[in-house]
Amino acid sequence: MDSQKIQMKLQELAERRWDLPAIEARCKAFAFQEIPRKDFNRDEIIANREQILDRVQRRGEEYNFFAGNCARGSALAVMEEFGFGSMEVVKALSAFPGFGGTGWMCGALSGGLVALGLFAGSEDLQNHDAMRAAMIAAKQLMARFENEAGGVTCRKIQEDVVFGRYMDPGASPENLKAFEQAKGFEKCSMLPGIGARIAAEIIMESICRAEK
Repeated sequence: MDSQKIQMKLQELAERRWDLPAIEARCKAFAFQEIPRKDFNRDEIIANREQILDRVQRRGEEYNFFAGNCARGSALAVMEEFGFGSMEVVKALSAFPGFGGTGWMCGALSGGLVALGLFAGSEDLQNHDAMRAAMIAAKQLMARFENEAGGVTCRKIQEDVVFGRYMDPGASPENLKAFEQAKGFEKCSMLPGIGARIAAEIIMESICRAEK
């Protein structure tokens, strides 16, 4: 983990001017029209790799800030970029920030794992090759996320990286007020940005390998 880079990012997010009308318009379009399907193209991915990753990261940050939900933010950013999944999946992630508010696995990881499962998995319950591919991708996400963010649990990341203490906005109205005053929704947007970017990177690597 690059501590200096992380602190600079947290400061940028705390001071960012969020284009809420544009973010809201995209989210409303998904609600009415679903997530547009896309075809994967290896050459386009290679040519636009950094642009794609930067966009996914930014969208992960934006969707978290708009929805106040890191799991939804990371998953939606990846699903939008690659054209799979649905808003039903996003709905199902409602309870996953901090693994149900327990302070365990970061919701940015939960959302990223769901996105990878949608990409690599199969509706055939006996397709074990697809399951193995999804599990391999999941392990890569977990390791890379921990290296980048400094942890995998909500509690540890908040204590060691973001705030210096654990803040559970769902515990009480007082906790929510303190979280808002600490720019919690802004700063915690860093995590779905990281999770979405890494998940997208793993998906792109998989697409490029498959098309060789």
